[in-house]
Amino acid sequence: MPKVLIAYDSQSGNTEKTAALVVEGVKQVKGVKCVLKRVNDVSSDDLIKADGIIIGSPTYYGTMSAKTKALFDRSVDLHGKLQGKVGAAFTTSGGTATGAETTILSMLQGLLIHGMVVQGNSDNQHYGLAMVGAPKEKDKATCTEFGARIAKLTARVASAE
Repeated sequence: MPKVLIAYDSQSGNTEKTAALVVEGVKQVKGVKCVLKRVNDVSSDDLIKADGIIIGSPTYYGTMSAKTKALFDRSVDLHGKLQGKVGAAFTTSGGTATGAETTILSMLQGLLIHGMVVQGNSDNQHYGLAMVGAPKEKDKATCTEFGARIAKLTARVASAE
């Protein structure tokens, strides 16, 4: 059964609330298992065993949090072992035009360096999921659709192996 790992950092609770909605979306896809962990609790084994990895971080000065960066730093030992897995990223920020896209891109860089497969969205939020503050009622569908989209791709890629 394909597995999606959602690893996140959250200081205010906004990214954690977003992660929970992404989990709901992943769980909508039949036959895909979802694991949710804080970045500090993610082991190398967790990364290796996942078929898809979604990373979430608050936006700090236009980039990922130090705890999220530390996960990428620890993953250096796995270089080449994550190739072909599905990757995605999401963030929460304090407002519009406050660095959400650059934060997502900073995480996608790490995923791409690992050789992971990243899917854009041609409709909106092209690079990944971005929320301003905690997700509102109107944002729930966007969050769950993001999770479902990544889970569907993970299932397709995992079944092709």
